[in-house]
Amino acid sequence: MSKLFVSLAAASGLLAVVFGAFGAHALKGKLDAYALGVFETAVQYQFYHALALLAVGILLVQLPDASLLRSSGWLFVTGTVIFSGSLYILSLTGIKWLGAVTPLGGLAFIAGWACLMAAAWKHLS
Repeated sequence: MSKLFVSLAAASGLLAVVFGAFGAHALKGKLDAYALGVFETAVQYQFYHALALLAVGILLVQLPDASLLRSSGWLFVTGTVIFSGSLYILSLTGIKWLGAVTPLGGLAFIAGWACLMAAAWKHLS
């Protein structure tokens, strides 16, 4: 599981850099300020949670039986797909109802951090 989460973290970080560069260069003149800000928010949260997922993967090397850590990792992945994914699509297409989906990704992020906190409290001295 550690290998999977570290690999997913690396892929997510790689995509965050690619999307960030795409937003800064290719979209700058094509999107209005609001849509560009939404796109940048998606990149930021993807990057933050790529790093969080990397931490989970590294911690799982030492604590392979920590189910709370595995839950945290999957919640970070889910949050990235739903939160950042919905914001990417919203900013590029203008489909407004996706704004209603985005908070579900935010809840996944919050739950992921809560699981990480609980795992640290339970397993780390």
